[in-house]
Amino acid sequence: QVQLLESGGGLVQAGGSLRLSCAASGRDFSINAMGWYRQAPGKQRELVAVFSGGSTVYVDSVKGRFTISGDNAKNTVYLQMNNLKPEDTAVYYCYADPVAKGRRFWGQGTQVTVSS
Repeated sequence: QVQLLESGGGLVQAGGSLRLSCAASGRDFSINAMGWYRQAPGKQRELVAVFSGGSTVYVDSVKGRFTISGDNAKNTVYLQMNNLKPEDTAVYYCYADPVAKGRRFWGQGTQVTVSS
């Protein structure tokens, strides 16, 4: 099993910044990829950003505003969110794809609320 612990959500005004963290823990694992999804009320969960082997992928709506980074030694991924907009309001879920585990693991979710 792999456990994911998220932190860093909260309430911020439009134009503000937040930094999310997600730390993976467990026994005998290494990470292939980690990333973030988000789900707003009444909407489907959408992929926000991926960090894998130093490479990054972003959904178009956050490009230039969000930055994903990782610390492989700590099995931790970060999501720096700048110039936040009300439409970024959602529950943000961290995920991890460990090598040879055969499944994806999810964090519990952290609420991000951006007021206008």
